[in-house]
Amino acid sequence: MPIRAVVYTSEAAADIAASRLGQTGGKLCEIVDDAARFNRNAGVTGVLLFDGARFVQYMEGPDDGLLVAYSRVLGASSHCGVIELQRGRVGQRRLPFWPMRWLPVEPTELRRMAGADWTGFVQREGAGASATATGMDLLRALVEPYAAAL
Repeated sequence: MPIRAVVYTSEAAADIAASRLGQTGGKLCEIVDDAARFNRNAGVTGVLLFDGARFVQYMEGPDDGLLVAYSRVLGASSHCGVIELQRGRVGQRRLPFWPMRWLPVEPTELRRMAGADWTGFVQREGAGASATATGMDLLRALVEPYAAAL
């Protein structure tokens, strides 16, 4: 079954941005828990990066599940100004471990990721945080420490 992915950036709604970053049990945690329940049934996995004001989200899964999950994202009141950075087919899952999880990131990291090259979801081995790193390289570097703890 082909796996597709989408990555976008958006601005957090005022009630999300007003809550303390890293707060457990807050509005953002409720939204992500709801998404994780839905995504588990849809076969979608991914991560939501949040710097306190903006998001970058990467999601992947089968075409039908991803389409419905992304439609939910586009209709959500928790953010606005969605800018799709890339959508397309990926050879294999890059984030198979979470139906959805949010991670705090520094604003500079989020800006760099949003401005990175996401074309074809290319990942270069060993690029990490180098100047030539693609969006997938940067995402992998941010997520690996959390995934290793599984």
